[in-house]
Amino acid sequence: MFKFSQNRNLGALRSILVIGAGLAMSVGTAFAADDVTEDQIIKALAPKKPLTRGLSAATPAPNPDEGRFVSTLRNRTTRSLSSGEREQIAAIAQDKPNIDLEITFDYNSAKISERAGPAVDALGKALSNPELKGSTFVVAGHTDGVGGEAYNKDLSERRADSIKRALVEKFGIAGSDLVTVGYGKSKPKDPAAPLDPSNRRVQVVNMANKTASK
Repeated sequence: MFKFSQNRNLGALRSILVIGAGLAMSVGTAFAADDVTEDQIIKALAPKKPLTRGLSAATPAPNPDEGRFVSTLRNRTTRSLSSGEREQIAAIAQDKPNIDLEITFDYNSAKISERAGPAVDALGKALSNPELKGSTFVVAGHTDGVGGEAYNKDLSERRADSIKRALVEKFGIAGSDLVTVGYGKSKPKDPAAPLDPSNRRVQVVNMANKTASK
């Protein structure tokens, strides 16, 4: 995974954003922010194709309760989600299509850095593609272990909202298709190293129940 040079004393520290990986910290394929492509994102987030006819019995049926819950999240604000709903989102997202991207925010800020532009553009184009358009995506913000819990939760929510705003304003993606949630420092990617830059991330997961056609 690509690492950025960090220097808190000089004020050059940037926050790392990782898009993908199931929300319960499962690890997905990672791409550097400056080389990820639209096609890579589409392939990673596309619903899984059904098994062959002979193996169709092994294909799990869509969970109607799960689908109804995801539907209730549409048009909700980040701050309106209860702690129970946040945990339910994390549980459902574990087995969903995902991708890891590395993007930077300005230090201690929800402003997306200029360097992150190409990756955000690639994500916007991918989510606008007919293969993904219309699915419900969760955009979840995470921070490292530095600072208080309430502050980190707020920062993670604002960063997730920044990604959503960019996708809506620049690419015309329906805001109702993007569910934002902030976990602060409660779900580190590397629990053994809570201060590691890899924990500062935003995760995006395709929550669709449908499967791709053959």
